[in-house]
Amino acid sequence: MAKHKLARFAENLTFKNLFQHDQYDIRGEGFPMKGKWHSDYFHNDNPIVLELGCGKGEYTIGLARRFPEKNFIGIDRKGARLWRGCKDATEQLIANVAFLRTAIDDIFYYFAENEVDEIWITFPDPQPKKERKRLMSPHFVDKYKRFLKPDGVLNLKTDSRLLYDYIREVIETEKWQKLEDIEDVYASGERTILTEIQTFYEKHWLAGGSKISYVSWRVN
Repeated sequence: MAKHKLARFAENLTFKNLFQHDQYDIRGEGFPMKGKWHSDYFHNDNPIVLELGCGKGEYTIGLARRFPEKNFIGIDRKGARLWRGCKDATEQLIANVAFLRTAIDDIFYYFAENEVDEIWITFPDPQPKKERKRLMSPHFVDKYKRFLKPDGVLNLKTDSRLLYDYIREVIETEKWQKLEDIEDVYASGERTILTEIQTFYEKHWLAGGSKISYVSWRVN
């Protein structure tokens, strides 16, 4: 396993669609792509959509295929996970995708004010004892607001009832604007963007009888 990881870390250095935190002094000189994702990487003015905690990038790539008129950036702190998404996007010539290796705590170092249009949070760790560490908590949303457009949208897709109930309560408490609330995205049997893209773990949870919920909202 260690040899596989080392090989993947080495190959990660060759991917043009991967940006890693140890390549930049984000607290000093700063990240050179900040404020320039449109001009210097994607070479268009299409909306930028982030997936936080993207793992192997299955959802990021799935969204990019379905929405070629948008740009997608998958973010995770694990290089061995990101390797899969970077490799797939490279081999399949998916140009509207990039990946960023960093902790979500530092995400605001990589994007300028009003640079991002939308955020997806897919199957995050519920953090049952650490509410502040939940990626949709007010603590993290305050970080996202530094670069999210005023009408920007956040999306949560989760198998956790705790997180589903939590975000509904937070939206009401914070007076955010709820856009969509679906307790069970598979209940109707209809094929939608929420059911057509499935990660490895989502398939596993569905096979075990878990219910998949979805909520979207605006914070401004």
